[in-house]
Amino acid sequence: MWAMIVKEFRQVRRDRRTLAMMIVLPVLLLVVLGYAASFDVKTITVIASGPQASAAAGLLKSPFDITMTAAHQDRTWAQDQLRDGKAEMALVTGGARPLVLIDGSQLFPARAALAALAEMQQRHPAHPGGIGAVVPRVIVLYNPGLTTSDIMIPGLCGVVLVFVGTIITSLGVVRERQSGTLEQLAVMPLRPRDVFLGKIVPYFLVAAVDLAIVLVVGIAIFGVPFRGNPAVFGLGALLFLFVTLGIGVLISSVSQNQGQAIQLAVMTLLPQVLLSGLIFPLTSIAPGVRWISYLLPLTYFNQISRGVMLRAEPITALWQPFVFLALLGAVVVTGATLRFRGYLAPEASERGSRKPAVQPQGAGA
Repeated sequence: MWAMIVKEFRQVRRDRRTLAMMIVLPVLLLVVLGYAASFDVKTITVIASGPQASAAAGLLKSPFDITMTAAHQDRTWAQDQLRDGKAEMALVTGGARPLVLIDGSQLFPARAALAALAEMQQRHPAHPGGIGAVVPRVIVLYNPGLTTSDIMIPGLCGVVLVFVGTIITSLGVVRERQSGTLEQLAVMPLRPRDVFLGKIVPYFLVAAVDLAIVLVVGIAIFGVPFRGNPAVFGLGALLFLFVTLGIGVLISSVSQNQGQAIQLAVMTLLPQVLLSGLIFPLTSIAPGVRWISYLLPLTYFNQISRGVMLRAEPITALWQPFVFLALLGAVVVTGATLRFRGYLAPEASERGSRKPAVQPQGAGA
């Protein structure tokens, strides 16, 4: 039995990828769940408009953070600012009662804002977040019921694309190497770019079908609205899928078998789910870890999917996540193509080294 124990320890020590996953994954979970992830919202961004904007903004204390006041603007402007993601709450003055608009697509900030307004009213009845003794009228936009499904379904669309693009693609390419068919592809008259595109196009189509299924189920069964332009959503999904497919090919190029591919894919999938704003608000993640969120493609697709589906954001308001996805896609796909070219080269050279030497005619006569 002792010999078997020693053998297993030696085997684990030699398998560096498994050993790294056994050490890195628990540490990653500990840091994310114990330090970075939190449902607490410490700051709620607020804009104020109308003739009494400055006076009304002065009555709002922590956790409200006044980022802009516009005395000459009205409710339409304030609502457009919320739609474009410039703030989480808007205070509109100028009418008989102050109006508070809350972006319900930001679930946790919206709940925190309602709780803070209620606490202010109890603590200061004469100044309940309004002007004088006037109680403001509160309206929750884009997700009036503050339902979790309206927030999760757009994000789950991204998770489906990550799953198909990263895990399934990496397994499919590694399977070619294990079965020996990659060797045949290496000696065929095909450029590495053609082989690369030929490998990812089927997974692209599968991911598109899965995305359509998730959308149909979310809208038909859970009642999730789709208020925006489908073309804008489709363009965001296209860019995001190119990034995930490129990551899947990169993983396959450094994996010798499907087990290693799964390990690496899980290590790339977990941070995207936990740090992209899908579950925990980005503002509640500790600054020391939050920078990782802005390197993850799912962060930007969440902004696009929720913005289009819930707030009907136009592409002009979503230009930042689109630009970042395009940059990530260019870097990842270029790296995956180059890596895949090097991935095929050893197979071709190995195949060439095994070709039998052809004797010239007449040799040995």
